[in-house]
Amino acid sequence: MARFVDPFEEMDRMLGAVGHRWRGGVMPLDAYEKDGEYILRFDLPGVDRDKVDVTVEDKVLTVRVERSMEDTVGATWIVRERPTGIHSRQVRLGDSLDASNIEADYADGILTITLPVKEEAMPQKIEIQERSKKVLEASAS
Repeated sequence: MARFVDPFEEMDRMLGAVGHRWRGGVMPLDAYEKDGEYILRFDLPGVDRDKVDVTVEDKVLTVRVERSMEDTVGATWIVRERPTGIHSRQVRLGDSLDASNIEADYADGILTITLPVKEEAMPQKIEIQERSKKVLEASAS
């Protein structure tokens, strides 16, 4: 007896352990600090640049994207895992960040947001003064 082989069964088994990062509207994010700036990178595959919106309000950075559904009239879906619709993600900004100088760049499906640290929040080197003998003698009397 011939057995029907589902070509997507093996793919489903392999991807099952990976999970679906966009499911529920969560966007994959990398964040790191370098040279006095925080860099956030969001993966937004298949999202047009004009469908990406970045705002800051009350120390909360919001990334909102809309990924349109393809025209599939008459198609019979076999697998449909790519998210469509409106998704957003928020990141709370600390007091040390300069929200008025945030920059955003979008290329190849990656949104990069640069958050500079305020000058007064940057580490500062404190110069150690050497006391002269006169100061030490005066304070001893």
